Amino acid sequence: MMKKFLFFALSVIATFNSYGQTDSKHTGRILDDKKGAPIAGITIKVPDLKLELVSDQNGGFIIPPKYKGQHLVEFSGVGYQTRSLKIDLGSHDVLSIPLSPSNLTLDEVIVTSAAISSSSKKNSTSIAVVGKQQLLEPATNAIEGLARLVPGVAAITTGSSIAKPVIRGLSSNRVVTISNGVKQQGNQWGDEHGIEIDQYGADRVEVLRGAASLMYGSDALGGVINFLEPLVPQSGEVKGEVLSNYSINGGLSASSAMLTGNQNGFVWRGRGTYKNAYSFKTPTGYFPNSGFNETNFSAMFGLNKSWGYSHVNASFFRNNIGFYEPAFDSQGNYIDAAGNRFTDRNFKNRSLEFPKQDIRHTKLSWNNHLILDQGSLKFDLGYQNNQRREHDNPVPNLFLDLHTLTLDAKYTVNEFQGWQPAFGISAEHAKNSNKGAEFLLPDYQSFGAGAFGYLKKTWDNTTVNAGVRYDYRVNDGDGYVKDGETFEKYKNHFSNVSFATGLTHQVSPYINLKANLGNAFRSPNPAELSSNGVHEGTFRYEIGNTALKPEKSYQADISIDYDRGIFNGSISLYSNLIKDYIYISSRPGDETADGMAIYRYGQVDAQLYGFEGDFNITLFRYLTFNNIFSYTYAKNKTLDRPLPFIPAGQFKNSLRYSPEIKGLSASYLKVGIDNFFAQRRVDREFETSVSGYTLLNASLGTTFKIRGLNIQTYVAGNNLLDKKYYDALSRLRPGRLDHHDLSLGVYNPGRNVTFGLITAF
Repeated sequence: MMKKFLFFALSVIATFNSYGQTDSKHTGRILDDKKGAPIAGITIKVPDLKLELVSDQNGGFIIPPKYKGQHLVEFSGVGYQTRSLKIDLGSHDVLSIPLSPSNLTLDEVIVTSAAISSSSKKNSTSIAVVGKQQLLEPATNAIEGLARLVPGVAAITTGSSIAKPVIRGLSSNRVVTISNGVKQQGNQWGDEHGIEIDQYGADRVEVLRGAASLMYGSDALGGVINFLEPLVPQSGEVKGEVLSNYSINGGLSASSAMLTGNQNGFVWRGRGTYKNAYSFKTPTGYFPNSGFNETNFSAMFGLNKSWGYSHVNASFFRNNIGFYEPAFDSQGNYIDAAGNRFTDRNFKNRSLEFPKQDIRHTKLSWNNHLILDQGSLKFDLGYQNNQRREHDNPVPNLFLDLHTLTLDAKYTVNEFQGWQPAFGISAEHAKNSNKGAEFLLPDYQSFGAGAFGYLKKTWDNTTVNAGVRYDYRVNDGDGYVKDGETFEKYKNHFSNVSFATGLTHQVSPYINLKANLGNAFRSPNPAELSSNGVHEGTFRYEIGNTALKPEKSYQADISIDYDRGIFNGSISLYSNLIKDYIYISSRPGDETADGMAIYRYGQVDAQLYGFEGDFNITLFRYLTFNNIFSYTYAKNKTLDRPLPFIPAGQFKNSLRYSPEIKGLSASYLKVGIDNFFAQRRVDREFETSVSGYTLLNASLGTTFKIRGLNIQTYVAGNNLLDKKYYDALSRLRPGRLDHHDLSLGVYNPGRNVTFGLITAF
């Protein structure tokens, strides 16, 4: 299948290359709007063309003359406010682009995750953009990094190696993850399943908060996390980076190298990443067999021409993760299955012991954006193979082998007198086979297809948008008996009509208002429909329900952005009513013969609402005060009690000093306090509450040049006071780890200091 995919993609790319080129030329110059001086080193991005440039010593830049049409162009640089403009690349005018000095973070960036690419101020959806440099900040994985940086985003964690995204209180199949234009499909229904994406591979990440079924179909009730591949350099350039970091907690070492180039429109990129860690340490000691090792390889090749671009991406991700069901001796020390006490030597052993997980994810995607006379056509084809093995011996107990094919296509009409429509279709086929000694769910197939229409109208200070989508899905599960466990045959058909409408209005030069109203849906996943077995990673026995109906969500949100001089900020309020919310729970005494808790899937009505936001102040030219906050209230309306696994309210503050030092650039010293409030609203049938806590963090870094190489170095410390705490979303906290002993829990990781070095050339 892979050979056929690559042959087909190469054949079509070769056909695209025969298109002609225009002789138009476009140049510009970037200036400091306060001093009038040219600015060197400003990054110029044209997302629709996958193109990235850098301004020269005179602030000048040249967009190659082969490109044409009107496109959004983004200008960004350290110490300046990001700006986006729509530019006609067929014009011969020389533009002067003024940028305002700023250390604040509320920028007018280009977002591409919505139906039509636009600047963040013209997009009604609540979207946060996290740049590459922020992604490099110390974190074990990409989701943990986003949870630290983006209001309204949290992470369900299993130790230091696994994190699942949570957006506005929703997670698992209610949050869609996109990488290289393709929806990530990796058996993501499990609490302990990660997202299988290289932390260092993305240029930036767009986080869409709120319902997104209009664009992405089923599963996007909570939002979307879109990992965007790096843009290609200008023709004739070869660029690269080598990064390495080491963390003292768990001995985590990570290294990644990337090389990319562009030769007359033929573009390519390759990256390799490796991570390795032994058991993490809490303030009370190590947690056994919690280490992991991760290997990633990715490659891209394709064409960037006047007609647009066509890229083929290939990646392979492998993660080996240890896990441990706690057992203790009479003194409270961790012991193995044979009753032997763990020693420091065991804890720091980088060779994982059983039980463990072995996850492998292979992905091929063909991404295209064609610039046509009356609009543009974007289409993405994807193939994925996700293999999940869970072992307690060399032969896997559980082995899920999932193959997925996806298609997404969207045609956007050129804007005319402020009107701009877009139309799209999508399709997906998945087939899962069991190859292990034990079955958790039967072999199954699923199919989904959808189509949408979208219309946007822009006036001077106001933009209104609306859209409608139809989806159809089929889930087909095999029926058989395996080791005395019965799997009921099922075939379910679901359909849904979704709508969405939004408004942005610039109330004044400093105030921007956004509002959205819409509905979304999620069809039951195969695990919810047909599980019947021991799920080792969650320490429980799970039973599905073939009679489940789709979840239907009705959402509304409103946000206000303020940006004036030394102060900027935003706040969003949202409400989300979910009918037939799929809910897994256990009852006291409902357990297997060997004492494992039985969890059953059912449905309730749920209500979630809350707020999130940030505010930032420039105290002096080089000193900024940054703050983010969020809170989610979630209720099981049917049973009149809280929903489980909801993040605690949080308020994070940081003070950043960014001095200008001769011979250095991008220097900073940052001190932060993360305040997490108590989470008392828990489902007490199988959860316990957690107390509030405060963490102290600090970091410093700078960039310097040696023989033309840009070298960035940093040191970052997290939980510097070695605080003992349980996070509300930790799967190892009391009440989640052992249903017999509700006092048994594993603290979150303690003090950690990371040393990092990044070389760009």
